[in-house]
Amino acid sequence: MREVILRIGNMHCGACVKRVSQALENVPGVQVGEVRVGAARVQAPEDVPASVLASAVEKAGYPAIVER
Repeated sequence: MREVILRIGNMHCGACVKRVSQALENVPGVQVGEVRVGAARVQAPEDVPASVLASAVEKAGYPAIVER
């Protein structure tokens, strides 16, 4: 497992945090550590590209950039 940090745009409230959390939880093997307005920290298996995580967040309606 490795830590991935995402910077996420257009998040404004607790409902946004919940939507992003749910989107990340739906990625197989991912453990969501912290999601707050503007960012998320997750543990992901080595075989799950960080771009898959960013895509999951983007499908939920929020632009995401992999920071680390």
